Amino acid sequence: MEPLFDWIVQNPFSTLFSGIFTFLIGVFIHDVTQKKQTIKHNFPVVGHLRYFLETIGPELRQYLIAHDKEEKPFDRTERSWIYATSKGENSNFGFGTTEVQYEPGYPIIKHKAFPFPESKAHIIQGDPTCIPSLKVLGAYRKRKYPFRPYSIVNISAMSFGSLGKNAVMALNKGAMMAGSYHNTGEGGISPYHLQGANLMWQIGTGYFGTRDVTGRFSIDILKEKVNKNKNIRAIEIKLSQGAKPGKGGILPGKKVTAEIAKIRHTEEGKDCISPNAHNEFHTVSELLDFIERIAEASGLPVGIKSAIGEIDFWEELAVKIKETGKGPDFITIDGGEGGTGAAPLTYADHVSLPFKIGFQRIYTLFQRHGISEQIVWIGSGKLGFPDRAVVAIAMGCDLIHIAREAMISIGCIQAQKCHTDHCPAGVATQNKWLQAGLNPEVKAKRAAKFLQGFRKELLSLAHSCGYEHPGQFTGFDVEISKGMNQYQPLEALLGYKRDPINFTKLSDYADFPNRD
Repeated sequence: MEPLFDWIVQNPFSTLFSGIFTFLIGVFIHDVTQKKQTIKHNFPVVGHLRYFLETIGPELRQYLIAHDKEEKPFDRTERSWIYATSKGENSNFGFGTTEVQYEPGYPIIKHKAFPFPESKAHIIQGDPTCIPSLKVLGAYRKRKYPFRPYSIVNISAMSFGSLGKNAVMALNKGAMMAGSYHNTGEGGISPYHLQGANLMWQIGTGYFGTRDVTGRFSIDILKEKVNKNKNIRAIEIKLSQGAKPGKGGILPGKKVTAEIAKIRHTEEGKDCISPNAHNEFHTVSELLDFIERIAEASGLPVGIKSAIGEIDFWEELAVKIKETGKGPDFITIDGGEGGTGAAPLTYADHVSLPFKIGFQRIYTLFQRHGISEQIVWIGSGKLGFPDRAVVAIAMGCDLIHIAREAMISIGCIQAQKCHTDHCPAGVATQNKWLQAGLNPEVKAKRAAKFLQGFRKELLSLAHSCGYEHPGQFTGFDVEISKGMNQYQPLEALLGYKRDPINFTKLSDYADFPNRD
């Protein structure tokens, strides 16, 4: 062995070359003998390059090929604005717009000749970006613990499992620092959701976190958790979501760790697929009874979340609410363009209406029945930019939920690997090595700065249009392009006006009591 060792020491390059040559011979033999992949068989060794380039395709396009406005779902300029805002850097752009302003559907926000003076803007609890909700969740139906959110911009549903623990902690701590609430997603309340932010607890078809030993929903378990955690301020029943409406949640087995399996009461390493339908209710009347049952047991505001497909359900729901006086305290409308997790391609691309179409149909339906003002309306689905939030508010939204934009604020690079457990930014993965690169303390500050920066710009837009609060926007304040030299007010295009808001001045909304 000693002569061989001495030869290796004396000839390191020859040894390296021999090792590489032997490895390539082994790869060559493997490729030409395997039967599964044609490219590797026909082009041994070199064929591996094709699969490697395919794997890093999104990153290559992102950094080397794509134009600033080409990438989907978020282009480079959109991501740059989020990154700069989350870091507290200069988020302005120079040399004018690169948008095609005559493109059909392009929105223009109409400023006023006499803006609302920023010198008169009220600062609530020392936060110049504070935008409290003008509506109180649970107030109309007199729930025991009504909730007025401190912020109209909040973090949307993303489960622990879909996201890693460090990402969940960063988002929750960031939400706490910014005064936003954090929707848990249907995966249940994990220890990482308990970093101080107010919670909107989402319950999906799998009833994770509220299941008994048989897998059935348990009102006693729900009540116990609500009593134990005072940060739970509202409960959301998920009927469907924008990514895969009409289909249950999908958590691939490689992301189902022992900890996640324990929280969800499922098996480690096996795909965690939620049923596509609830087993606690099958009719509109049973849904309303379920809502009231949870509200009675918890004392909290209870709402529903849904993407929009057929309208008959919503018509019946509105009729039953008006007849019985029972109903959700809030309704979250998710657009078909939404989605953070794994989804079949056809569901992601072709199932459920886009946000603006879906919201318009449901909101006007509730208006026709005279009950729209009973509901707190929440919009979701690529609304994480101030201009899109203005349009959603002008349409009737009271609150905005953001998901992927929040992920980008803590480091997501849009690699589109969320469903593989190989997220390079450590956000949407359970891989310990990849998660280690995401520091919850550092990223929490970025999430907070993003939420605050978002609100600051939203407030600035309101002031430019003569308002103190963004909730005062109407469909007359936004014009939508219909093509070359043709613009039309949003409310004329949609055919309705949003409900009027009883607003006097921002300082009247300074009280944000916690649950006793």
